[in-house]
Amino acid sequence: MTVERFVLFPGRHHLLTRFQAEYLRGLGGTVVWAVTSANHQNTKRNPVPYDRREAAIERFSVSEGLRSLVVPVFDTAHTDRFAGVTLKSVESGLGLRLTPADTVVACSTPEVAAMYEALGFEIAGVETGRDPAPARPWDVLLMLAAGDPAWRELAHPATLDVFDRYRLDEQVRLVVNDPVVGEEGGLTTTRDYRTYAEAFEASAERKWDLVRRHVRPGRIVDVGCGAGAVLGLADREPALRESDLIGVEVARHLYEECVHRKAQGWFTNPNVYFYCRNVLGGAVFPARSIDTTLTFALTHEIWSYGQRMASLRTFAAAIYEHTVPGGVWINSDVCGPDGRDLPVRLLLQGAPKEPVSLDGLTRDEIAAHVEGLSPRARLDRFAADFHFPLPFAERGDSVELALGDAMEFLTHKDYPDNWLSEAHEQFCGLEFADWKALLTDVGFEVDGASHVWRNDWIVDNRIAPVATLSTADGAPMDWPVTHVLLVARRPLNT
Repeated sequence: MTVERFVLFPGRHHLLTRFQAEYLRGLGGTVVWAVTSANHQNTKRNPVPYDRREAAIERFSVSEGLRSLVVPVFDTAHTDRFAGVTLKSVESGLGLRLTPADTVVACSTPEVAAMYEALGFEIAGVETGRDPAPARPWDVLLMLAAGDPAWRELAHPATLDVFDRYRLDEQVRLVVNDPVVGEEGGLTTTRDYRTYAEAFEASAERKWDLVRRHVRPGRIVDVGCGAGAVLGLADREPALRESDLIGVEVARHLYEECVHRKAQGWFTNPNVYFYCRNVLGGAVFPARSIDTTLTFALTHEIWSYGQRMASLRTFAAAIYEHTVPGGVWINSDVCGPDGRDLPVRLLLQGAPKEPVSLDGLTRDEIAAHVEGLSPRARLDRFAADFHFPLPFAERGDSVELALGDAMEFLTHKDYPDNWLSEAHEQFCGLEFADWKALLTDVGFEVDGASHVWRNDWIVDNRIAPVATLSTADGAPMDWPVTHVLLVARRPLNT
């Protein structure tokens, strides 16, 4: 009896090359394409979705006369048992148990190849050990992202066909060259998205109550929608039952939760859609196509992770462009106090403490360290970790600093679980007057419902019990505003 031979070809397979076709034809046997990170897309490490990768592999196989089987392998944390995980995924997905007796592993990554060798598999090195070395698929993908047209001479026609039909070359350039989004599809690697999503869920009803009366029915977009909590509340509004509800989320973890919720019937409106996109990378929606845009706790992130006012202006202009005449952008976020450069004195409980290095500490260890600091010592810690200048001077038992900087610390100090992530974000970059000037400049009319306000719960429970604010001369001061609600409308005649 003839034993069927297999070639296990693990990899992300975002792009297929002409060299791979020649090489695989020479190996013979059925090629088992184990497509790793199959549950990832729209990230720098994985810019192409699995279904497009699978389509290119199937087209590649037909054109080259290869018998192929394709199986998705979900991403896992780094493990020295990666080879075993992949083999189990093949067995689970295809009902096929590959063994060293019937399978050779095609792999050009030494660390991965060593894992299969340890299990007894023979290794076919693909691009390794050749002089000159052929271009690896990822290198060809980076050529595409860099705008080098030579990538088309190296990529297989099957990849070219799928990329051209689905305009994936534009998507790859957008994602790989994105200056804001990290390799895993989020703004930062130090954020605990579980606690972040939980906090967003807890405040969703308050946020919706704040904005619901300003929402214009039609096509409603929540940019930075998190796990979809606010859209879930919009879904329950009878007045919006004929509207399209659209969520845009850059963080892959949160986007995947939105898709999961939709699949589980969390929304009753059939016209609910989600996009995993970074709106700073280019237009997501056609011009004059959106009736209402919602943004919650987003614009300070664009300011912080982008190029400050330049990025925020680009974002505001993009929203103006996709808004229909008479449409509205409703933005709720943190805000700097009026007169944020005013010198003030801040009296904090506890004593100063020289910050220690956090290098090598886990998120949990950093959280425990910050929790153990007094408010005054936490100021020293925050000034060391904050990604923006925060100068202050000792004035007896107080510190003197700008009012905006004082509020930066006081509104950041109670996030030890995401300390380094929060220290990357500036809450008080703009005050109300700055916002009105920006919105007017890009073409919006600022509705009279726009206003700043103070979160008294934060003041009463987190700030006032441990801090006292006074003028530079020592006169007591009331706590300033902390948040802004902006209702900006595109004029009907534009």
